[in-house]
Parts: sequence; structure tokens; C-alpha cells
Amino acid sequence: MTKKTSFEANLAELEKMVSGLESGDMSLEESLKNFEKCVKYYKACRDYLSKAEKKIKVLAENLEEEDFD
Repeated sequence: MTKKTSFEANLAELEKMVSGLESGDMSLEESLKNFEKCVKYYKACRDYLSKAEKKIKVLAENLEEEDFD
């Protein structure tokens, strides 16, 4: 995950890794490594959503200001 990827790509990887963890077919060591990767993908998704939410708030505020002009 060195290059910046899209929200959708991060979410797809996260879902894939979670499915692997849920399968119970991994050793404890593999599970811990995958969980660590899951945390990274989760944080990337959370950051995308946080930025999107801020942008939506700004756009909505601008729209409301235009309505009253």
C-alpha cells in the first residue's frame, strides 16, 4: 500500500482480508500479519470518508449561502 489507491480499492482489499481472517484457515502468525494490514486499509478508508464528509459539509454550506443571496 505504498501508492495512493482509491477508496473502493482499499475497501475491496479490506473485505478480502477480513474474509480470510474469518475463514479461520490461517495460522496465528498469518492472522496477525493480515490483521495489521486490515488496520492499514481501515485507516485509509476512514481517511477517505472523513475527507469526503468535510467536502460535503463545505459544499452544503456554500449551497445554503447561495440560496439566501
